[in-house]
Amino acid sequence: MFNHILGLSQSAIITAGIILLPVLTASLVVGLLIGVFQATTQIQEMTLSFLPKLVVIALIFYLAGPWFLRILIGFTTQDLSNLWHIANLP
Repeated sequence: MFNHILGLSQSAIITAGIILLPVLTASLVVGLLIGVFQATTQIQEMTLSFLPKLVVIALIFYLAGPWFLRILIGFTTQDLSNLWHIANLP
């Protein structure tokens, strides 16, 4: 039972990492590019990086949304099938 719970939590963390990695990487790259732009032009506006990051994150979710959904559906299916095996239900 304890091994099943550990396996489920490990699978949940890996699934969350797979889904969040492209979003966080894109946000980091856009923030770095905006930071370099602000440093070279000496524009010190704090809200300048918010809108481009928001647009890139929305674009990532729009383009990779079906892939994210397939990963989440696979995780949920595996989670529910493991729940049936743990509970010894037919």
